[in-house]
Amino acid sequence: MFDRISRRYDLMNRLMTGGRDVAWRRLAAREALAGGRGCVLDVASGTGDLAIELARQGAARVVALDFSREMLRSAAEKLRRLGHPHIELVCADAMRLPFPDATFDACTIGFGLRNLPDYQAGIAEMARVLRPGGRLVILETTPVRQQWLAPLFHLYFDQIVPLIGGLVSGDRDAYGYLPRSTGAFPDAETLAGMLAGAGLAEVRFRRLMLGTVALHVAIRPCAAV
Repeated sequence: MFDRISRRYDLMNRLMTGGRDVAWRRLAAREALAGGRGCVLDVASGTGDLAIELARQGAARVVALDFSREMLRSAAEKLRRLGHPHIELVCADAMRLPFPDATFDACTIGFGLRNLPDYQAGIAEMARVLRPGGRLVILETTPVRQQWLAPLFHLYFDQIVPLIGGLVSGDRDAYGYLPRSTGAFPDAETLAGMLAGAGLAEVRFRRLMLGTVALHVAIRPCAAV
């Protein structure tokens, strides 16, 4: 599915969010690098938007990982065009990251966690490759809490987004997946509990876009002395 929509993926992101996703990724990158500008892994990187933002903000090394070869092909074209050839592209499964334990200073995933078959296992795998003190940053949709907003939100995501997606990408079914995956995803409080359950500390989150998006930050604890 992601291979099919790779060419129009960025355009649809801008249209769906009114361009706000750019600011959200900027914020996610800032959180990831708050502990130092070291090595960062961007999981489910897609066409590389978050990886590029990490590089722009001064990360020493950025690895962009995705399982879709077509997404990575689009990312490679973008990197050449924007002048970020040093970002490493890796085609691999987020559930089995091809890196040793404690490899990265930070790990990010933007709008990708809900696509994993097992959220808790995916979180544990990202935590595994973090160095002690490393930061995990998750940018993701979250169920709407406000009763007045819920009908509008569901109308937009269930009806309008698939229609626009079909017109722009030619694949309405792919964008019909978005509301299904969003509806099945845990709320922000539950996700925070899952991060704590993976052994991560200092878990916090903030809601964005009227509470329809959440940015979670957690830290892998340093070993006890």
